[in-house]
Amino acid sequence: MKDLLLITPPFTQLNTPYPATAYIKGFLNTKNISSYQVDLGIEVILELFSRDGIQKMFNKEIDLQDISENSQRIFALREEYIKTIDQVISFLQGKTPTLARQICSMNFLPEASRFNQLDDMEFAFGNMGLQDKAKHLATLYLEDLSDYIVENIDSDFGFSRYAERLGKSANSFDELYSKLSDSQTFIDDFTLKILQEKLELTQPKLICFSVPFPGNLYAGFRCAKFIKENYPHIKIAMGGGFPNTELREVKDKRVFEFFDFITLDDGEVPLELLYQNICHSEQSEESQFKRTFLIENQEVVYKNNSKKHDYKQSEIGTPDYTDLQLDRYISVIEIANPMHSLWSDGRWNKLTMAHGCYWGKCTFCDISLDYIKIYEPISAKILVDRMEELIRTTGETGFHFVDEAAPPALMREVALEILRRNLVVTWWTNIRFEKSFTRDLCFLLKLSGCVAVSGGLEVASDRLLKLIDKGISVEQVAQVTRNFTEAGIMIHAYLMYGYPTQTIQETVDSLEMVRQLFEMGILQSGFWHQFAMTAHSPVGLNPEEFGVTPIKQEILFANNDIDFTDKTGIDHGKFSFGLKKSLFNYMHGINFELPLQEWFDFKIPKTTVHPDYIHDCLLEDNNFKFKGNSKVIFLMKNVIAENRVKTKKKYHYPYTQLTFHLKTNIVAIDLEQKQAEWLIKTIGENSIEITKSITLQQLKTNFEENFDDFELFWFSKPIQQLKENGVILSL
Repeated sequence: MKDLLLITPPFTQLNTPYPATAYIKGFLNTKNISSYQVDLGIEVILELFSRDGIQKMFNKEIDLQDISENSQRIFALREEYIKTIDQVISFLQGKTPTLARQICSMNFLPEASRFNQLDDMEFAFGNMGLQDKAKHLATLYLEDLSDYIVENIDSDFGFSRYAERLGKSANSFDELYSKLSDSQTFIDDFTLKILQEKLELTQPKLICFSVPFPGNLYAGFRCAKFIKENYPHIKIAMGGGFPNTELREVKDKRVFEFFDFITLDDGEVPLELLYQNICHSEQSEESQFKRTFLIENQEVVYKNNSKKHDYKQSEIGTPDYTDLQLDRYISVIEIANPMHSLWSDGRWNKLTMAHGCYWGKCTFCDISLDYIKIYEPISAKILVDRMEELIRTTGETGFHFVDEAAPPALMREVALEILRRNLVVTWWTNIRFEKSFTRDLCFLLKLSGCVAVSGGLEVASDRLLKLIDKGISVEQVAQVTRNFTEAGIMIHAYLMYGYPTQTIQETVDSLEMVRQLFEMGILQSGFWHQFAMTAHSPVGLNPEEFGVTPIKQEILFANNDIDFTDKTGIDHGKFSFGLKKSLFNYMHGINFELPLQEWFDFKIPKTTVHPDYIHDCLLEDNNFKFKGNSKVIFLMKNVIAENRVKTKKKYHYPYTQLTFHLKTNIVAIDLEQKQAEWLIKTIGENSIEITKSITLQQLKTNFEENFDDFELFWFSKPIQQLKENGVILSL
């Protein structure tokens, strides 16, 4: 028996668990509250995409005359799908890598319409490795089966979402309620069978559904309905990303036929109080709640009567992935986008460097909500302690920091802590493209295991970036992406079109900026999305200030995306295909020379951006300016010193050659003997193991106690060699 059962309903990711329940379980451990967690999504997928599951799918009666040619082909090849499905899933779980050769032989997997795109495969993937190519082919195979399910079995099915449209901006509960009144779907049968097994195993007192996205909502309600009908004594709560953003104004009483409680924002204290109310209730005392909706006297009420403060990030414990079947997740490669492959390929431990966003000003973002508004970083030591604990418990050394925007100063300290502990990890995160990311900081991040960062360039227009209050400029973005690229860290940019007051000219100029960033090789990945106005963003809260008029709806259920009219009257949606097609080409390093007009089937204005704009942005290099408050890090302790003498026209010049053996090369420099001795001593006293770093000004003062002009020494060719090779970093 367990006190709490934590459930993520279908579907989120195939390759790694969504971390919400692991975060909550880690906190519950600190309170000695027993819990069990389930990712129903991966368990349902594995039941469905198995020999028995596919057999059941093909046993469903269909009218062969009335289905598409593609479905007819898949049905005709059903025995081949049944024969190969278990082996394909095993391969995608990383258990049978030798199957890659057979998959790539192109005569092993049955092929339907998804394989038609293979003509572009070499263009899209280049000389991709055997394993990646096989993963992509296996992914197409699964997508063919998914297409069959959508057409013939369940039109709401999707690998990373289920009945998503029912949750998207559903101001009324009517459609979802009607769907829940219908009989169970084919997918529901799998879901509820597994749910019942988990209920019998754990016999919980409280079930907590974490619903992160609209695509999890229907399944969460369907599961809750099953529990209410069959286990009416068990209380049910819902929290997570969807209620936090969309159910803040819920009024429809019918919602509480399924859930007893809906909690908002950080879940630790609300769940702790629910646990105390349900498992240790004192009838004489008034129940305490934190940010919780419930039914009282036949009405929906919001209770926040507890004075208990939310826990500090240092107090909530390490995420605990126990109970989740980590070795059964499957890695897929859907499209040729390098950042998307990070999201869908391989398993990542999820951690957060800081609660909330340290910038917290972007006008399109939900900055009024606690999950962004309340900024609280965690110390680097605690973070790396948690990384080590997760490595021990999961066996995985890959980390995805799921921050809104990771703080540069904390990233620096985490990187130093990783290096001090000699950890070998791989990590990536989301950032703001701000000037703090110097060449030296990017190099340090790379050394600590950082392989990629993503960040919002949004609309590549300085006017609109100012309107967004992004706090960056296109020039700054260019310099930062150059620094990351030179360090060997992949960059993904979030790109936006259709922002309020954006003109057609600005959309075209934004595309030209993006073209130049890719052509210069300082951006490797990107994705365009159309602006959406959300209820809790500055644009949604004050639409008149941004020239948009919201289309008002009565809110009884969900409220997030808001329909609106823009005073420009521009149909921004028509740019979607051209922007995405051009980006696909640029990501693969081709067709930079084509006029922008080539990407659109309607007339666009010529760009007003100078063809060398991004090139010229990179001419100014702020990496070589003297900044006295910079922290100086010496990454190499071991240096070989050899005293030598140079003879020129009877004169003898003693000097010292210092040799640094780096991982991939050797750096040798010549210095005057006294200066060489000073440098060796300074390196020894200020190596990376020393937690208190010396500043550049302190270094200058120390140097000039013994020698003359420090800046002449610091910017000399030998020292520049050491800085360029990462032996000395100024952070």
